[in-house]
Amino acid sequence: MDIHVVQPGDTIYRLAQQYGVSMERLLQDNQLENPSQLVVGQTIVVQYPALTHTVKAGDSLYSIAQMHNTTAVHLLRNNPVLHGRDLIYPGQVIVVKYASRPQGTLTVNSYAYPYIDRELLRSTLPYLSQLTPFTYRFDGDDLIPLRDEYLVSAALQGRVVPVLHLSNLDEREQFSGELAHDLLEDKDSQKELIEDILETADRRGYQWVDVDFEYVHGEDAQAYAQFLARLRRALAPSGRPLMAALAPKTSPNQLGRLYEGIDYRLISQSVDFALLMTYDWGNLASPPMAVAPLPEVRRVVDYALTEFTPNQLYLGIPNYGYDWTLPYREGSRARSLSNVEAVRLAWNRRASIRYDQQAQAPWFRYVDDQGAEHEVWFEDARSIQAKLGLALEYGLYGVGYWNLDRPFPQNWVVLNSVADIRSEM
Repeated sequence: MDIHVVQPGDTIYRLAQQYGVSMERLLQDNQLENPSQLVVGQTIVVQYPALTHTVKAGDSLYSIAQMHNTTAVHLLRNNPVLHGRDLIYPGQVIVVKYASRPQGTLTVNSYAYPYIDRELLRSTLPYLSQLTPFTYRFDGDDLIPLRDEYLVSAALQGRVVPVLHLSNLDEREQFSGELAHDLLEDKDSQKELIEDILETADRRGYQWVDVDFEYVHGEDAQAYAQFLARLRRALAPSGRPLMAALAPKTSPNQLGRLYEGIDYRLISQSVDFALLMTYDWGNLASPPMAVAPLPEVRRVVDYALTEFTPNQLYLGIPNYGYDWTLPYREGSRARSLSNVEAVRLAWNRRASIRYDQQAQAPWFRYVDDQGAEHEVWFEDARSIQAKLGLALEYGLYGVGYWNLDRPFPQNWVVLNSVADIRSEM
């Protein structure tokens, strides 16, 4: 796999000639909305098929997979043009194998809202090991129902493990340290909530559980780890692992409401896995900067590995960017946008995309119709390759995407090229 950065005068036709691949291959792998609208600085992923199969009458993905000693899911990953469906026709060329060799193996998790576009979900499920519907909340000792039936059913049909997600979101959809505190000081409520989690997991078909309590009070750090340990013991007889999503700390005594109630050492002894939420340095309320600058991500992993083993850790990866109005003012809010939208915005505003080598992230500036200047940071094939490379470098167990609800075709092509995706079924 190569990643080409678009230069002035580039066209898909010229790139196909330059790299010795077909235009159709470039269009399929990158799923470009309008191939005539290439932005200077945009990334184009180039893949080199090593083995293909031309579909004959009566072929199915399953029969092709058997013929080539692979799986139908692997064929879906290699052929994003299929959008996760076994809909092939005679004469169609299916990629069985690419020339690039994976650098390692990763479990791939992603969060998704229940209202995710179903076509988008279908097209991305082949690249996942786990799917985590967001989110079960609680009121006292009771779980609040989640309309998760379709997500769990789709995951199971795709041989993807559904993960029950528990958070301390309150009725305003805000993470609440007070809500967590009330639970953590009441063992009877914890017992009833855990029983509710087990019953829901059995009834819905969840195979893992993920707890994501944020803004836990500093004085509740030990009680939070004890609650996780209690939940883990309750899950053990059913063979369900427990994961915790953790604020991205870089030291044990890091100050700040997001960090003080999260004790990596205690939690490492209370869970099977942990997902490091290594994103949102650049966020809705921050000054313009990369969402997940690689040096900061690396610092979090370095610290986490002093308390966890690599086989316990997932690296969090963002699937979004932000658009800030300049000059930045305290209290102002950025606009969230997808990575595909960011490239479209650059085209519409005739902006060239730059790349910050230290942060390993793309960005650009533009002027809106009112004359205001903006700065946009997002993710592209290069930044995703860097993050996946870091996870593989450290031998981490997996990666977790926040979240699946926005399309990002290049991400899945890069992931499929650099890593074997572990099945948890």
